[in-house]
Amino acid sequence: MVVAVSHMDTETRTGGLGLRHTLLVYTSPRSLFERIEDTGAYGWALATMLVLVMVLGMLQIQSGLIDRVIDQGTEDQKAAIEAEQANLVDRVELRENMEAIDKQAVFNKKITRLGVVVLNPLRILASFLLISSVLYAVVALTGRKPEWHTLMSICVYAGFIELAAEALRVGMMFYYGTLDVDTSMAALWTPEFTKGISPLAGVDPFRIWFWVLAGLGLAVTRQLSRRMAIVMCGFMCVGGMGLAVAMEFATNQ
Repeated sequence: MVVAVSHMDTETRTGGLGLRHTLLVYTSPRSLFERIEDTGAYGWALATMLVLVMVLGMLQIQSGLIDRVIDQGTEDQKAAIEAEQANLVDRVELRENMEAIDKQAVFNKKITRLGVVVLNPLRILASFLLISSVLYAVVALTGRKPEWHTLMSICVYAGFIELAAEALRVGMMFYYGTLDVDTSMAALWTPEFTKGISPLAGVDPFRIWFWVLAGLGLAVTRQLSRRMAIVMCGFMCVGGMGLAVAMEFATNQ
């Protein structure tokens, strides 16, 4: 009788991982990761996440936020050029310059719309696949048996933190009326010698939260030892921060 009850408790605790368990990543991540098995049960959760990211992108498009921000930037650029070149070039050349700016604005709108609806979900999916591949290799190198679906499950469910971050960023876009927002700690410190680029641009609480959950998942599922999970996820988290700062410097030079 005791054995039967124990067996039923184990099934209740570990079985049936699916979409309905996604909220556990925010409230009880350990109990979520204890349910993970080496199956493709994460599929619906992954699909739902990507669809919700697309919905957030569509919200930006349908609300007109993207068009308003780009149009405002275009008008500011045209006003600046007109003030600089009004007395330096003839009216025909000035009109051609204005038309070129309008064409660039149309192109920017199309690229931005494509980015928020298609490229952003693909970026998230690619990051899950890349992280899972790296962790698969690390687990194999430690002598343990790597389980691809287990690693993907960890990434997908921990990735719902990224969904929360994306929703927050979209809310900030509407509140501040700009597309240039992030959830990093960059606003806390921007030294003068970095030319307006903060070394804290890569320190994102949501990114840290993701890696804490990934480390917990690796330890709970015993893909890695607790110490190895902490070291590996800490290394990848710091590496990601460094890459984010490097990209920030590269794009603002």
